[in-house]
Amino acid sequence: MTKQVIVMRKDLNMRKGKIAAQACHASLGVFTKSMQISGSGNLFIGSIAFGEVTKDWLDNSFTKICVSCDSEEELLALYAKAELANLPAVLVTDNGVTEFNGVKTHTCIAIGPAIAGDIDAITGHLKLF
Repeated sequence: MTKQVIVMRKDLNMRKGKIAAQACHASLGVFTKSMQISGSGNLFIGSIAFGEVTKDWLDNSFTKICVSCDSEEELLALYAKAELANLPAVLVTDNGVTEFNGVKTHTCIAIGPAIAGDIDAITGHLKLF
């Protein structure tokens, strides 16, 4: 089974709309990072290729799980573990325009699509968001 896990920081007390936007940035960010694009031109003409795990995720359950952590330090540690495990991962940094008083802030990460057990080894202890 394949899945994607999004880890949101609870300590930021973001508005619901901001949470949704940041989760979308994470999910799409890690997904597009995994694409291999060939072709050229202003109007894209070419092909997009995915690895077998991503293809399985797209063709089947397309599972996304949203969990939470309590701090920036915990978020960054989880991201580092995902990178060390060679899992597709992205760290989302908000520009601080609508929240956070103009301060760039790490809000969430996405890990996967990847094999569920591989992600669970890093995020399995976290509570659902």
